[in-house]
Amino acid sequence: MMRDFLHILYQPYKWLVVIPFLLLSTIFLGALAIVIATTVSPKLASATCGVWWSRLNGFITPMLVSVRGRRHIDKKQSYVIISNHLSHYDIFVLYGWLGIDFKWVMKKELRNIPALGAACEKLGHIYIDRSDRETAIASLREAKKKIVNGTSILFFPEGTRSTSGKMGPFKKGAFVMALDLGIPILPITILHTEKILPSRTMDLFPGRASMVVHEPIDVSGYGAESLGELMTAVREVIQAGLESDTP
Repeated sequence: MMRDFLHILYQPYKWLVVIPFLLLSTIFLGALAIVIATTVSPKLASATCGVWWSRLNGFITPMLVSVRGRRHIDKKQSYVIISNHLSHYDIFVLYGWLGIDFKWVMKKELRNIPALGAACEKLGHIYIDRSDRETAIASLREAKKKIVNGTSILFFPEGTRSTSGKMGPFKKGAFVMALDLGIPILPITILHTEKILPSRTMDLFPGRASMVVHEPIDVSGYGAESLGELMTAVREVIQAGLESDTP
């Protein structure tokens, strides 16, 4: 009953503060990111505008974020980052609190979002056309050139946000890329963002989110014939993070 009452009280703040701030910060920091990426470097634009955008919107919501396992990250190492996907707020958590340079693999429809779409393109994030397998493969092949010198690539292998809190089936693309590049996989478990903004709703509410950075998985012992084993191993690690959650 108390949560329902607080939820009602929060609605004016959501519509009058949180959503307008998201729109304005996206336009302003998106434009600034384009300038920095063009005149200085995409990496600097990500480390400033991308992080500010995520943290400021997290603060305004408000969303408190805790991170475990940061010791597993070597900032000089490139990774294929693989995370579960619960909410749009996963983007804020990863971009704002992971602390390493990475490129997103994003569906092409996001390119049409004003300011954000153009900024992501300038920052070097990768748009793929899920409806055209050959075009998607070509986009990922081009993306491999960017995954060097500590820059990583991030996948949500479920392909969409979970509506139940449970992980959906994994797609193979992220794992094939890890094998092709010969770089470790960095598994990430995200927790509680679905309570802040559930999938396919506007039912926003303040809360706490957690991110667990697991120990990297060396892919050198896997090949095309053992791709399924690699996918299972990564999934089990991420699932263990979900099961070990302590509210």
